[in-house]
Amino acid sequence: MKARSIYGKSPEEIKTALEQCMADARPDDPVGRGFIPTLAVVFISIKQDRKAVREILAALDIDVFGATSCGEFVNGHQSKGGISILLMDLDRDAYSILLEELTKLSIREVTKKVADFSLSKFSNPAMIVCSTGVTSSAELFDGETLVHELSNAMGRDKVFFGGMAGDDFTLTGTAVFTHNGETNHGLVALVLNADKVSLNGMAITGWKKLGISRKVTKSKGKLLYSIDGKPAVEMYLKYLGKSEQGGDQDFDLLNELSFEYPFITERENSHEILIKSPMNIDHQENALVMDMEMKEDETFWFSVPPDFDIVEEIIEEAKALKNTVKEDADALLVFSCAGREPALGPLVTMENEGLAEVWKSPMAGFFTYGEFGRAKNGQQHVHSTACCWVALKEK
Repeated sequence: MKARSIYGKSPEEIKTALEQCMADARPDDPVGRGFIPTLAVVFISIKQDRKAVREILAALDIDVFGATSCGEFVNGHQSKGGISILLMDLDRDAYSILLEELTKLSIREVTKKVADFSLSKFSNPAMIVCSTGVTSSAELFDGETLVHELSNAMGRDKVFFGGMAGDDFTLTGTAVFTHNGETNHGLVALVLNADKVSLNGMAITGWKKLGISRKVTKSKGKLLYSIDGKPAVEMYLKYLGKSEQGGDQDFDLLNELSFEYPFITERENSHEILIKSPMNIDHQENALVMDMEMKEDETFWFSVPPDFDIVEEIIEEAKALKNTVKEDADALLVFSCAGREPALGPLVTMENEGLAEVWKSPMAGFFTYGEFGRAKNGQQHVHSTACCWVALKEK
């Protein structure tokens, strides 16, 4: 399989880049027919005209798997408000694309439908899956149920990676789409024949624990009221050197603190790390609003501020996996939490570029509202504040 990545600031720029890309003759093609992609993975800002991009690709008989983003990137280029595309000339017998809405069916019903389709299409399916991220009322997609149900329906041995669509951090609504349709509440699945295409990847957070463990002493749903018997808001802000008294009332908890100083928990019955982030303060309830539920008696740790060690860990784990599977990649997809960019700054670019360098392949990715993927030596999970990547190789 051959792959190319392109980017643009408008549908017109994408059309020009696509035409140039397809006009370039491949080194192994003496006839000089150029690069003829069958599939485009599209990550695009909500500011862009998705329909126009879909139509450009469809006019060239290129199938589309796409999601809106909180920023998008390809090899050597990272943008906000733009368009990034990974093009592949994958045999159409090796994949199928399914778009499902959640207007009339529940997540469980839709997930079962996707799993049944995948297993009927291929005896050994794997999947890239993107869900919508938030609704127009800022309600976060239930990724935990999606991953749990998909793993159960397809089988725990089946592999899938992906993420929740973004909306440039506006929390106004997201979308996933194909070449002939889209939804603002649902999911899109790129189902692959794992006997023809291998998927190797993992999801890693990189955040480290700070000090002693803490315990949730009062919570309700995503509202966290008290930690170790003390008000959660007061304790969290004290840990960060902040205060709601005096001149600190105007800080933006989501963008200034949440993703840089999340909570570290461990998944039930394992030592796998799960990051949970305070997203806001409910002043009326005097509670932290979490991105995931924290149950009473749950143990967690505050986290150390991120540094270069995080990037080093991501790259070293990628190298180790590559050495284990003993193969390069034809293409690379990266699903990086939207919180990694404000938390890591320029390091997040080093992280993405480093992964592309390890696998020596064209790459595309986007900043997400949640990531789906297999943890190191673990099961499929939904993640927060993680870098989730997957290398594809046609067999």
